[in-house]
Formats: sequence, structure tokens, C-alpha cells
Amino acid sequence: MKEEVLLTTDFKGLKFFRRGKVRDVYDLQDKLLIVSTDRISCFDVVLPDGIPYKGRVLTGLSVFWFDFLKDITPHHFITADIDRYPQELKKYKEKLYGRSMLALKAKPLPVECIVRGYLSGSGWKEYKEKQSVCGINLPEGLKESDRLPEIIFTPSTKADKGHDVNVDQRYVEMLVGNDTADKIKQSSIRLYKKASDYALTRGIIIADTKFEFGIYNNEIVLIDEILTPDSSRFWPKTHYKPGRACPSFDKQFVRDYLETLDWDKTPPAPKLTKDIIEKTSQKYLEAYRRLAGKELQ
Repeated sequence: MKEEVLLTTDFKGLKFFRRGKVRDVYDLQDKLLIVSTDRISCFDVVLPDGIPYKGRVLTGLSVFWFDFLKDITPHHFITADIDRYPQELKKYKEKLYGRSMLALKAKPLPVECIVRGYLSGSGWKEYKEKQSVCGINLPEGLKESDRLPEIIFTPSTKADKGHDVNVDQRYVEMLVGNDTADKIKQSSIRLYKKASDYALTRGIIIADTKFEFGIYNNEIVLIDEILTPDSSRFWPKTHYKPGRACPSFDKQFVRDYLETLDWDKTPPAPKLTKDIIEKTSQKYLEAYRRLAGKELQ
């Protein structure tokens, strides 16, 4: 059976909270309904085509990781079991199945918590210019995709529109205070370490990833999605070779395709070919299969 692509939702009778690049979020008063659509964004632009199974992979992996990492930090995830959803959501069961979750209504902190174990992406670009990433000096002579001497925390601003900007830890301290800044830094590194050690046993290198935190009942909690192909660089361990960009199980594949086009990275974005869509879908499914240890249901 062919998977129907879901690009947007409009659930009548539910209060809309916000629409992100990928997620539609509804306000259920004391909690949130988070729906992962099949939209895909690159270079901060939402593309016109969806990726089959993408939203279900994002939700399924997040649910897996929230449970796997629950000993490190509390999180906002409540349930993805539709039978436990409020009655008014049951009529949307077909669209919600596998791609939605109920979550605590936490107040997000205004920082993207990026953790890197390898030198890639914007970190590699900054290293080539300054031999540092977010104010952290690194040894000279590192190559693209090299494993870093130690895991580093490289935060950025959280922009609703436009590009996030890399910042240093002092900037985060000014935003949220010294104590909170230190807690989210240490939690991010511990989360990455446990997840990346596990992923290696499944044949995947997590080169870098992004976490978000919020405040709920005066406690710092992990929010949003975690360790998915949208928020992480997943490299196949068998194909890893420093000195080049590595193949990946994430949307870098789509970015690389878009880089070959005559597009200035502003809306409207170009359509994707059928081949690119299908191959991207397979990459997301393979990431889920390896990390969760089972087929997507």
C-alpha cells in the first residue's frame, strides 16, 4: 500500500498553537498535540514536495530516544498511543497514527543545543576560517569529517525565520543564566554520548545533533524531537572516511541535490525529482530500522 504524503493539517475544533517547518502543533490547554508532517525544509525553506514516511520516522525515532535517554533528563513526551488521546482527537485517528504525540506544554528556552563529535557542516566551514567552532579552539590540521578530540557543545540562536547563528557559551549564559546554561550544556553532552555509543552498535555514526530544552513546573525538560534524520547527521559506519563529506541517512542528501541546481536558496523552492524523493524516503526508513531495531509499523 502506497504511503499517503501529509503536507499540512487543519483539525477543525482544535486550537492551533503554531506551524513550524515540519510540525503542526495544537493547543490542548494543559498539553500539546504535536503532529510531524512529511514536509521537508532545506536552507530554511520548506520544499513543495513531501517525503513519504518522513513524519512517522521522526515521531517513531523521537519516541524511541525519549525512552532510551529518560535516565539522563526529564522530557516533555507523554504518549504516542492514540487510544490514550483525548476523545476529541479520535476522529482524526487516521491522520494522527504514527506521526503524532502528546507533550507537556513547556516554555522553550531560546537556544539550539548543538553537540558535535565530528567536524562537519557549519562547524567545518568555521574551522577552516578560524580553527575554532563557536569560540572553542581546535587542533590544527583537522580534516572534514574528522572525529573531534572530545565532544563539543556549539550552541546557536533559535530563529523563527531566517538562519540560526552560532554563538558561544557566554552568550547562552546571558540568555538563560549561568546555572541553566551549564545544565543544558552538560545534559546535551551526556545525551549525545549515550546515544552515539548505542548508535555505533547499530552501524551508525551520529556526527552531530541538536537538542532543545524548555521549562515545565520550574524544571528543565527535553522538548521537541530528538536524534532524528532532521536534527542529526547520521553516517553509515561502513562508509566513514575522514577528508570528505560522508554519505548520510538524513536530509543532507536533499541539500546536496539542491546545491547542484540553479537556485538561490530563497522561496519558492524547486520541486524534487521522483528519484530524489524515493531515495530520501528510503534513507529515513533505514535510519529508523537500524536505530529502533525494527521496521516502521
